[in-house]
Amino acid sequence: VQLQAFGGGLVQPGGSLRLSCASSTGVFSLYTLGWFRQAPGKEREFVAAISWSAGITNLADSVKGRFTISRDNAKNTVYLLMGSLKPEDTAVYYCAARYRGSIQFSPTLFNYWGQGTLVTVSS
Repeated sequence: VQLQAFGGGLVQPGGSLRLSCASSTGVFSLYTLGWFRQAPGKEREFVAAISWSAGITNLADSVKGRFTISRDNAKNTVYLLMGSLKPEDTAVYYCAARYRGSIQFSPTLFNYWGQGTLVTVSS
């Protein structure tokens, strides 16, 4: 499974950005998808995930109310809509997938990863 994340960039505090992650797999609907981020000098952390079966979503406490994860199985794409961005949201954002798995918060439980896209929140 190949994943390609894009949509990152420079945004001012309080602004919005939408990340996309496209997949080449033909069974995209069978994958639970997640977004993780890694800031300089920090470990990779969970941001959001959406399950493969019922489309259940889960978000990290730090982004609840500001970020939304969604998926379009017809387009083999998962999205992360980020709003009210803060400087502490600055990081490389990665999309990840696990086959028919439940939502997990640990990056080690995701088998497939995209290359990452940099989000910088700064004035």
